[in-house]
Amino acid sequence: MAKENNSAKAGAGEKSKYRRIIRILWMLFLAPFVSLFLLIIGILLFADLPDVEELQNPESNLASVVYASDGKELGRFYAENRVNVSYKKIDQDVINALIATEDERYREHSGIDGKSLIRAVVKMGGGGGGSTITQQLAKMQFHKADYSSAVKRVYQKFKEWIIAVRLERLYTKEEIVAMYLNKYDFNYNAVGIKSAAKVYFATTPDSLKTEEAAVLIGMCQNPSRWNPKLNPKDAVTRRNVVLGQMLKNGFLTRTQFDSLKELPIVLHFSPESHNEGQAMYFREYLRENMLKKWCKEHLKPNGKPYDLYRDGLKVYTTIDPRMQKYAEEAVTKHMTELQASFDKSLKKKKNAPFSWRVKPDEIEKIMNSAKKRSERYHNLKEAKASDEEIEKSFTTPTKMRVFSWKGDIDTTMTPMDSIRYYKSFLQTGFMAMEPQTGYIRAWVGGINFRHFKYDHVKEGRRQVGSTFKPLVYALAIQEGWSPCDQVPNVRTCITTANGKEWCPDNSDNKLNGQMLTLKKALANSVNYVTAYIMKQFGPNAVVDFARRVGITSPLDPVPSICLGSADISVYEMVGANSTFANKGTWIEPTFITRIEDKNGKVLEDFIPKSNEVLSEEKAYLMINLMQGVVQYGTGARLHRYKLNNPIAGKTGTTQNNSDGWFIGLTPDLAAGAWVGGEDRSVHFDNTSEGQGASMALPIWAYFFQKVYADKSIKISKGEFPRPSKKLMMDLDCSKYDKDDDKEPIYDPNFDDPFGPDSNP
Repeated sequence: MAKENNSAKAGAGEKSKYRRIIRILWMLFLAPFVSLFLLIIGILLFADLPDVEELQNPESNLASVVYASDGKELGRFYAENRVNVSYKKIDQDVINALIATEDERYREHSGIDGKSLIRAVVKMGGGGGGSTITQQLAKMQFHKADYSSAVKRVYQKFKEWIIAVRLERLYTKEEIVAMYLNKYDFNYNAVGIKSAAKVYFATTPDSLKTEEAAVLIGMCQNPSRWNPKLNPKDAVTRRNVVLGQMLKNGFLTRTQFDSLKELPIVLHFSPESHNEGQAMYFREYLRENMLKKWCKEHLKPNGKPYDLYRDGLKVYTTIDPRMQKYAEEAVTKHMTELQASFDKSLKKKKNAPFSWRVKPDEIEKIMNSAKKRSERYHNLKEAKASDEEIEKSFTTPTKMRVFSWKGDIDTTMTPMDSIRYYKSFLQTGFMAMEPQTGYIRAWVGGINFRHFKYDHVKEGRRQVGSTFKPLVYALAIQEGWSPCDQVPNVRTCITTANGKEWCPDNSDNKLNGQMLTLKKALANSVNYVTAYIMKQFGPNAVVDFARRVGITSPLDPVPSICLGSADISVYEMVGANSTFANKGTWIEPTFITRIEDKNGKVLEDFIPKSNEVLSEEKAYLMINLMQGVVQYGTGARLHRYKLNNPIAGKTGTTQNNSDGWFIGLTPDLAAGAWVGGEDRSVHFDNTSEGQGASMALPIWAYFFQKVYADKSIKISKGEFPRPSKKLMMDLDCSKYDKDDDKEPIYDPNFDDPFGPDSNP
């Protein structure tokens, strides 16, 4: 029996051994097929994993940044408001708070934390949890988490682990932390720690206080729930949790923790917006008319055009933030006062805000034209609304928020009434530049960018009136005339191309027949003398000279151009007159110096064009002529603002007071202002308020008061530099004029209101 049992056991052992051999052989046989199958499955499941190139150069939406002349940020253009900042420029409290709260063992693991992994498995299907900072970066950078099913989320977790390990091999711990903080979306268009620090606390990442850093890091769990703007009480609770984690991990002492947790959250909330901020009109012109075109014409190394909103360009401009601030303040101060006066005058008008001269059918055309240009009209047209539906939409009372100088007003009115309401506001354009460099230092294109988008510095062109006269006088000076040369103050008629006589009038004929020096005639904007000069040289010569000083707007070679019948921009007029302050050389007004890529590589430098127009001596004669305007002519009102330093300038007022101008020059800075209604039929009916000296000059005056008061701005109050070559002409013209040169021919409070009142 024992032998039989032993034989049975031996047989069973042989069979078991045989089965094992068979299994091994099958395994060896199937192994290649299984491996191939798993490989195929792996490829299918993880085919979308980023390769090394993508990990080293991840695609990201970087905002393009516009910088002011001092290197500080002026604004951004973005699809995603994010600007990367290096690890060294992030406060250590931010780093410590992040590690203590999100990944305590960050310095120890290589992308995957064992304890976190176990926690993630335990919480499978419950929203994840326990991801390392590197895994969170992988999730943010390379895919969007899908919590629709546990299976999908587990699959994504595997991908995150693989990407995290790869990231740890390619980057240092410091680089990964910086990448995470630069990528995180803190809401309110604050993507990345740099934007978040600015939006929530008006500071930079390297200047965040400990308690501020804790607030932002607390948001990393849920930026909406723990948002200090949306949920201030919850944000305090979450901040204190972060501070507690910093205490636990040795980043804070007990004393520091006890003190910080009692502090309130003090926000300096300033959300990024394309409608608000400094130099908005300038930034919008830069974006729409310059940078978008530049990007289309310049290619990246990969052959694709640059993307203004995603490629992180660095745009360096000439705008001086101090002068820009003063310019905006000057516009606000004067236009608030002027609008209050204008509103009083509107109460007396039957067809307000339009002039009594405008007929009802003309008003109807103006209003219909404005309606068809409105966003509401275009939206309705795109929606294929009928004419009846559009008309009803514009005549139905609607709740809306409208602009006022005392703050936006919530009201109810029909869209047509709102169009009429907005037309009642006087608009403005102001620009200041350095004559020697062409650099534009301040640019204010209107009264409020949110409500009035149209730029009145470069895009807008308005009739320039008597501010054009210096260009006519400069032609005479170029041909050898002197400021003290006398010409007859008599009515001059010029035969036009169609054979008609053009005979402009002065605003006051009492000096008819008297001889006047050029200096006194320009000072008091005498039309007779300007027409006399025009007759000597002809319209074509005047147009040619205007072209040489940078006027590119359409100019008809007609006699009335000498009195400013042309529509020209503030940008062109300030640039043209700056020629005289720059010793006769016109320099193109310039607002951008260079463009760099996101890594700081210079893509293009911008050098302004220039053109030598007058000799240094003759440019100085023009300055002398224009100083008379301010000393005792139509610009004498500047003395009311205690601006008694050497200033050369020219006022301008067009027919019916539709446009008011003032261009003023100092040795180091030139500036010009225009004021008028959106429609030429919206204006003051009296010249005392509607002239250039009343409408535009005060903006110039308020601006220079502020500039001179700022000692950090080095703007000279001294004399204009005299030419090195001795002048052969007499500049003391008082002995040639019958009246004392200190006494004005006209009341200095009044400019010539008629301007180009008789166009051929």
